[in-house]
Amino acid sequence: MSSATTTPYVGLPVDQILQVLRAEEQELDFPSFTLEDAWQVGTWLRHESIVRGHSVAVSVVLGGQRAFHAATPGSSARNDAWLARKFRVVEHFGHSTLAVRYTYEANGENFATDSLLDPREYAAAGGGFPIRVGGTLVGAVGVSGLEMHDDHALIVEALRVHRVLS
Repeated sequence: MSSATTTPYVGLPVDQILQVLRAEEQELDFPSFTLEDAWQVGTWLRHESIVRGHSVAVSVVLGGQRAFHAATPGSSARNDAWLARKFRVVEHFGHSTLAVRYTYEANGENFATDSLLDPREYAAAGGGFPIRVGGTLVGAVGVSGLEMHDDHALIVEALRVHRVLS
């Protein structure tokens, strides 16, 4: 496994982390996002994960449909289960799983115990990111297998690359 990605979240106070996460969500609101876009983002994530030696599962859902799903060597069905739990959080809250986690922390709460959602079904660990078109939630991108901040950062990188290339 390659070394961890440097993220702009680790080591900052919670309020500053939330500012960064909210800014990312605003920045990565797309004018359109099609099945072809989902495929391009997913294949970029898979390719980069292989090149970087990451053992991950990657998935993109769009309109409730799984538009892309892949796993790299060393990942397992457990990563798929984490993706499902992360996607439920994105769908329920409309924000990245990392933003949801830090929102609870900012309020002095713990997501697993204070959200009143079944932790076997919902996980507020980084690695689930909303796909928005004109402010409307239309899907999500997920990565599972790295440290949660790195899962999140890899998705943000993929969406930024896609924005530039599309």
